[in-house]
Amino acid sequence: MDLRRLTSFVAVAEEGHFGRAAARLFLSPAAVTAHVKQLERELGVTLLDRTPVRPTAAGERLLRHARVLIDTANAASAELADAPVDDLPLRVGIMGHGSAELTPASLQAFRRARPEVRLALSTLDFTEGVSALLERRVDVAFVRPAPVDERIAVDVLTTEQRIVVVPSAWQVADAPGVRLRDVLELPYFSLPDRTPRSFTDYLYFASSRGGEQPRRSSDHALTPQDVLMNAALGRGAGSALLSFTRYYSWPGTTFVPVADAPWEQSVLATRADDRRPDVLLLRNIATKLARELGPRLRLSPPSGASTRHGAVPTDTH
Repeated sequence: MDLRRLTSFVAVAEEGHFGRAAARLFLSPAAVTAHVKQLERELGVTLLDRTPVRPTAAGERLLRHARVLIDTANAASAELADAPVDDLPLRVGIMGHGSAELTPASLQAFRRARPEVRLALSTLDFTEGVSALLERRVDVAFVRPAPVDERIAVDVLTTEQRIVVVPSAWQVADAPGVRLRDVLELPYFSLPDRTPRSFTDYLYFASSRGGEQPRRSSDHALTPQDVLMNAALGRGAGSALLSFTRYYSWPGTTFVPVADAPWEQSVLATRADDRRPDVLLLRNIATKLARELGPRLRLSPPSGASTRHGAVPTDTH
């Protein structure tokens, strides 16, 4: 979404009048009207009632997000007004779907704040949450869970319920929800030896196993697509965060929530000693959006929910 269109929409919604909004923005009424119409066409919804001028239900929802995005972009621009321009791109690694909706929102806000900085995006597999940063192949990375390495700094963006990804033909797929005792013995796909311990512990629910090793399928997986294909073929199970269900679907697979599993995190990871302005700016933008937008996207646990830091699971049965 174009920041100019969002700014015009917010001004009209707050002023209740196209003319007053135009005067506030030092634009012509025709320009403001065009911005709102373009935004409505882009989103495919009516954002403003015209008589009287006021937000529709869809407009009210967008208004909350638009204010956050505009405030974030304005704050970022002010903070870096005197920062030097670097010709090098900011290299962004993304594992799977990253931190859900916060990933594109953060990158879009960064582009608006620093349009002169190129973003170079690359896909990370399950083994690269630490190595891609330490080998300087990327500068920032949207990964899960939080890497445990003193050389890596992490900013938590989401904290989410856990799910298992299973073949639809398996009995567990028929349950609306399961508990850890129902899924610990599933044959989970294997990971290469170079996979960080934090990721293998996350995938296999290690904190709930009491030191016991998981059953492992003979098939390996490095990406979400590998997980889905293995499950569709009936060859193994995987685990993920709840937001996985919004981004992936595959015939023959089923996603089942694990009611008492500790909630897990997705993070923005960077090298701990990297203090470059663009890296710090993206961290600032992402964490601000996580605070503002995360609860509305249901990316934070409700009061009393278990996290991997030792809270007692809530019994939902």
